[in-house]
Order: sequence, then C-alpha cells, then structure tokens
Amino acid sequence: MPVSSSPLSPSLSRSTLVSRLRAAGCVFAEDEARLLFSTARTPDELDAMMRRRVAGLPLEHVLGWAEFCGLRIAVDPEVFVPRRRTEFLVRQAIAHAHARARALRAAEALPSAGAVVAAGRTVVVDLCCGTGAVGAALVAALGPDVELYAADVDPVAVRCASRNVSSFGGRVYVGDLFAPLPGALRGRIEVLAANVPYVPTGAVGLLPSEAREYEPLVALDGGADGLDVLRRVAAAAPNWLAPGGCVLVETSEGQAAEAVAAFVRAGLTARVATSDELTATVVIGTRAGPA
Repeated sequence: MPVSSSPLSPSLSRSTLVSRLRAAGCVFAEDEARLLFSTARTPDELDAMMRRRVAGLPLEHVLGWAEFCGLRIAVDPEVFVPRRRTEFLVRQAIAHAHARARALRAAEALPSAGAVVAAGRTVVVDLCCGTGAVGAALVAALGPDVELYAADVDPVAVRCASRNVSSFGGRVYVGDLFAPLPGALRGRIEVLAANVPYVPTGAVGLLPSEAREYEPLVALDGGADGLDVLRRVAAAAPNWLAPGGCVLVETSEGQAAEAVAAFVRAGLTARVATSDELTATVVIGTRAGPA
C-alpha cells in the first residue's frame, strides 16, 4: 500500500525530486513528484524510480500504472501506455452501447408475430488492446451484463491486459486482429473498440523518445499513411459486428476522411466524432440494424 511522503523525505525531499525531474525535462515535474512519492514504498524505491524517470522511461512504466477513465490500469514495461485522449473513444463507445440498448428495448416492446428480439448481454471486444484499458473502462461503465474479449498481437501486452481485465471477467487472446477470437463471436459484437496504430511509418522517428524507445513499434507504426491496420479492421468488421453494432477507431484529424472511406467501402455507415478538450478524433462505423 502506498505510504505518505513524510517517511521518505529524509532520503529524497520533494523539492529535490521536483528539481531533478524538471532538470530532466519533465514538464509536469510537481505532479510527477507527487505520484512518485505516493507510489514508492521505501526511500530506496523512490530513489530508483526517480533515476528511471530521469533516464527517460515513461512515467507510467516507472509507476507501474496509469490512470484511465478513473481506473488504475497496470502498465508493464514495453507495453503501450494508454493515452488520455483515448478516453474520448471510450465515451463514444459507451454512448453507442446505451443507444443500442434503448433501441433493442423499443424493439422488444413492439407487437410481432415473429421471433422476439432479446437484448441479452452486451458483447464488447477490445482489439489491439495493449494494457486492456479500453475494455476495462467499458465494462466498468456499462456494468456486469457485458461479455468482454480482448486481443493483441504482442504476448507481453496480452499478459498485462489479462491482469487488468480479469476482475471484469474479460478474456484476452494473443494473435493478429480477429484471428485469435472465438468464432462464435461472429455477428455478435455490439461494440468493437480497435485502438489500432496510426502513426505513418515516416513519422515514427518524430515521436517523443518515450514512445520511440520504450513502447513497441507494432503499437505505433500504422504503415505508409498510418492506416494499414485500420483498413484491415474495416474490411473484416462487418462479419463480426451484430446488426446495429459499431467499430470505433482513433485517428489523426487528417486521416479521418480516408478512415471514413474505408468503413464505407466495407458497407458500414461512418461518422467522425472529435473532442477539442482531448485533441481526439474517433471514426465510428456502424452495421445496419437496430441501433
């Protein structure tokens, strides 16, 4: 359990820690110092954490966790760190799930001579899941009537995600995109969150060193224009989505139009949502149906 800062101060004072972080180029040195103090259990651990951060490791890798949508998400070394802007994707997914649930309830209330539409449990898939932060946040928000599945091509990320989603009953698979998912999910997914890599290959070298040096390239590099993986997801998504289900991806503002085109080519209805607050762009593709 984290301890207060006072037992640690004889070894490394808060002001000294802030000064060293600021000298290393940490813009939010005061906030980072507070997090390091609250996480370290001993003075020696605090000193080691400070040294790793000053050396350039991402703060979340040093702490071993990141805050995401109000949850504390475990972040292992060499795993993609969940970004705050991706919380906007989660908000959009939650809004869609709620709208779909209302549509299904309305359909159930209609008199029909045929089969009854049953809402059942909401099937959520977190593709390219990394830490599993998106899936965990969705289950936390949508409640227990959710079946959560996640997948990532990186075994290190899958091990980390398993720790984060196990308490929500989630299952995590290792493999390329849809390939490792149970076949029984075809046509059943209501919310498909695919946090695909979207940095163009030529721009990877321009990323901050924390990303370039400490996060897996497969989680960053999206191909020549950044949309290679997105196009693969778009092409396969209609076979996996339930009627009215949606796929959500994060892109840059400049990539949104081509991402919309990829969804439309796959037979989905597409729209773009943006957040000025989080500087986030999310493209949403929906399969025709009651949502």
